[in-house]
Amino acid sequence: MILAVASETVVRRTEQWFVRQGAPTMIEGYGFRSHVLPRMLPALTFVAVGSFAWLVLQQSTGLSRGVLLGVIVAVMVSAWVLLSLFVRRMPSFSPRATVLVLVVYAVIPVITPLIQYALEIRFMAPDGDDHPEPVWGALAWFVVVFVLAFVATMLATTYGLGALLKAAIRHVIADLRNSVHLIGRALPPMLFVTLFLFFTGELWQAMNRLLWPRVSLVVLLFASITVLAAAARLRDEIGRVEQDLRPEVLTVACKGTPLSGVEITEPLPPRRLNGRQSRNLLVMLAIRQLVQAAVIGLALFVFFVILGLIVVTPEIAEQWIGEPAKPSMIPGLPSAMLRNATLFAAFGSMYFSVISMSDADHRRQFFAPVIEKVERTLEVRAVYLDVRERAAA
Repeated sequence: MILAVASETVVRRTEQWFVRQGAPTMIEGYGFRSHVLPRMLPALTFVAVGSFAWLVLQQSTGLSRGVLLGVIVAVMVSAWVLLSLFVRRMPSFSPRATVLVLVVYAVIPVITPLIQYALEIRFMAPDGDDHPEPVWGALAWFVVVFVLAFVATMLATTYGLGALLKAAIRHVIADLRNSVHLIGRALPPMLFVTLFLFFTGELWQAMNRLLWPRVSLVVLLFASITVLAAAARLRDEIGRVEQDLRPEVLTVACKGTPLSGVEITEPLPPRRLNGRQSRNLLVMLAIRQLVQAAVIGLALFVFFVILGLIVVTPEIAEQWIGEPAKPSMIPGLPSAMLRNATLFAAFGSMYFSVISMSDADHRRQFFAPVIEKVERTLEVRAVYLDVRERAAA
């Protein structure tokens, strides 16, 4: 039972706190029209203004394109900032405003190439031999770009990817400090498995012929395994946290939030998460794990590159590969060495992520800070829902 009388202001500020934490789906009644679309408006406007910027640049003849580009970028950024301030004061869009925004956004990728085509015909010399380019290619390109931008913006807004990435960047320095300690402990056993593979001639032959897109797919595969491991671990964590809603735990979790003044005297009942909320927590956990894995991967990449430069001379590389090693964009570093280092760095970062979630010692040092944010979000949500229900009563 919560004794403090909660106001709508506290509820609204708590909902804003969820957005800043990268967990907007914890807001009760979270929906596309009420919460997602208003926050998408600055990004959608940015894309729309960018399309008109493309049109202006195509038709610019007097002013320098560099000057025009600078003016256009300034206008786009200004529109983003002003609309961001505007939508903060608008909790939701009306059905009519929702339809208007969607229709305008859908029309822009169609009319922009048509205007471009009309202007090319209008200013073309009457006796010229040139003909304007067909409009259908530009039209299809614009539609695809606008659809992809809309889907990406909707997903990023729905699951708070912007706030999560900001938080991940803030933790990079801390992760680097942790990584120094981690490499000192995890690198020796990992090298016991991978070091001899790094000096395998067959692997160097494969990496010399393997293109970077395929290497990227291997890295993506390792990242997917990391996300799947985080998802499996998250189910256990959610079940444990939802059953631990004691007053002392909730009071500590609410410190530093708009609910810090709420007095909690009794345990709260657990609240079931829907699919979107579970996915939001998974994204939160996955981003932190992937950022940590990226830090570890970068350190391992540098290690294997230095090891390759010391041990693998051009003559040895040619003997293993059977032909001169293909050069890379970095002078003095063959492509096979960079791809080998990338492969082992991706494997090592995946190994770190899985071990940090399963091994008790690693979990306490490297995974516990990550899961604490998920735990706090669930605990604050339990208090928020109880406060909201009492304020509405």
